[in-house]
Amino acid sequence: MKIALLTDAWLPQVNGVVTTLLELVRELEGMGHEVTVVHPGHFATRPCPGYAGIDLAVRPGRLVAKMLDALQPDAIHLATEGPLGWAGRRYCLQRRLAFTTAFHTKFPEILHAALRVPLSWGYALFKHFHRPSSGVMVPTHGVLQMLEQRGFRNLRQWTHGVDTQAFPFHGVACPSPLTGALAHPVSLYVGRISYEKNIEAFLQLDMPGTKVVCGVGPLEARLKAKYPQVRWLGILDRAALAQVYAAADVFVFPSCSETFGLVMLEAMACGTPVAAFPVDGPMEVLGAHQRGVARGGVLDDNLLTASQQALAIPRSEARSRALDFTWTHAAQLFQQYLVPVRRAGVTGSSVVTKSVTSLTSGR
Repeated sequence: MKIALLTDAWLPQVNGVVTTLLELVRELEGMGHEVTVVHPGHFATRPCPGYAGIDLAVRPGRLVAKMLDALQPDAIHLATEGPLGWAGRRYCLQRRLAFTTAFHTKFPEILHAALRVPLSWGYALFKHFHRPSSGVMVPTHGVLQMLEQRGFRNLRQWTHGVDTQAFPFHGVACPSPLTGALAHPVSLYVGRISYEKNIEAFLQLDMPGTKVVCGVGPLEARLKAKYPQVRWLGILDRAALAQVYAAADVFVFPSCSETFGLVMLEAMACGTPVAAFPVDGPMEVLGAHQRGVARGGVLDDNLLTASQQALAIPRSEARSRALDFTWTHAAQLFQQYLVPVRRAGVTGSSVVTKSVTSLTSGR
């Protein structure tokens, strides 16, 4: 089938949403689908207010309509709620076409942290965005329940995966050429250095050994000056990042607003156990909401306690839990939740069953 995927998050951005969509497109290619990605690189852009490093399309409506008219897709998926998502939504509603959407990021929390926009305003806007969707894909059971309580409908529990070949297992922490010898235990954070990540909860931990941070963001300069003893590595490519994961004794995930947290899976695939708060993303990744006992890490309201206890988790257990998540399964669920564009007004678990062809990526 021909799938149009509209996203405000795409290369050269580096974040979990981009990783998810890249892996999704790759898996859909293997399944034989033809995918066109409509992303900011096709448009004039400007920086997202309060969130440096994220460029948004400027007035994309006409070009989006022209692209979709030419493509005539079998299914349309709006991956994000930015300008391209709104342009795609407008296109579908004007033509009475059905479409699906995804809730990847708790952006109302980001707006609240960066610009002090009230959470109720942000969620009201997002509920309006997703209301006509025939299926809103959400990455965790906890996020699905939260959105249901806020009045969202047509929710579909999705999931994410990890490339266990790109992030190979190491039975012991292995020194990385990027860092050289480090005092153990090595505590690692990977992600945006931004308001919503709660990174200072990690930086302030009274842990022995070495703290390492991989990532960039709007708080980077201030935090580097405040915590000079931390090893700051910036953005790394996938191969280098895998080496740094393997060099760590514990991966500390301080965010309380994450919808999933792919970096936890990447660390666990390399054998590094996770320490996190018992909130939506970590509970899904570590399985606590299903079994009552975390696998591959420790969840605790005290992040220091979680970090100390996670050091005792066998690296093989962390790897075993990561193997429960595959991009193939995520792509199969995604395909299942898509709806034919011509069935406008039909909601529910419609499944597209047309025969598939080849894939092209609109990067």
